[in-house]
Amino acid sequence: MEATIFTGWVYDFLKPHAMALKVTHPEMLKAITAAKKKNDRADAEKIADLLRVNLLPECHMLSEEIRELRRILRYRNHIVRTAVNMQNKISGLLMEVGVNYSKRRIHGKKYFHEVLERVEEIPPSVKELLKLRRSSYEMFRSVQKRLVETLRTNNLIHDRVHCLMTIPGVGELTALTWVLEIGDPGRFASIRQAISYCGLCSAQRESAGKEQRGPISKKRNKHLQTMLVEAGKLAPHWNEQLAIVHERELKKGDRNRATLAVARRLVAYMLAVDKKQTDFTLPAKMQAA
Repeated sequence: MEATIFTGWVYDFLKPHAMALKVTHPEMLKAITAAKKKNDRADAEKIADLLRVNLLPECHMLSEEIRELRRILRYRNHIVRTAVNMQNKISGLLMEVGVNYSKRRIHGKKYFHEVLERVEEIPPSVKELLKLRRSSYEMFRSVQKRLVETLRTNNLIHDRVHCLMTIPGVGELTALTWVLEIGDPGRFASIRQAISYCGLCSAQRESAGKEQRGPISKKRNKHLQTMLVEAGKLAPHWNEQLAIVHERELKKGDRNRATLAVARRLVAYMLAVDKKQTDFTLPAKMQAA
């Protein structure tokens, strides 16, 4: 069957009743949807032919337990984005009425209330809106902390997350995102496959011996890509080897390229640690790199 928004639910419902259950990759089956003659019978024949010669492009399905935890993590990320939006709304309201404030301190609870009490020119209606935004912001922060605590204490992923956090520059949220988005690390035969899945490589086109590289591929796990890019910006401050990688790429004149190089190295580290399920030790060949 082809992947849809309800794939997980359908997969879990059918699995107890099937000898073998496969989920096909929709991107790889575009040839079927592009055909001039398209009906259920023709589509079924093409899929059967692919399955017969073992060429059916399959989607990797995470276990039901991991998918439940991943749903919690993604909802936490949504809550964080909403909280940031609340912060921006607070700043916007203050600027609308011409209030001078410290951008660095405005989201602190004590300083926020000091501004409301100190500045007399804030209209009462704006004060009420600011208090409403602030209460919403605090609620979202509280919710996201509870969600992270739920994931932190889960025995199913606790050991994997702990091992990943032994890598200098890998924090708890980066480790959680890796574990819950990757699932089984053994499904990647090489580091290059993992890097491609994370969307940290550019699109490639080669014809007649000529190769062209495009922008970063859109065919990726966007949740992993976002987290790894952010980690690539911060990790060099905590990891000496990653700082060397960043500096080497930065000398070539492109800060984004340097960040991607660090993110790719992080993928190599995390894939190795996750497969071995041991604490991180830097390989000799990487120490010399």
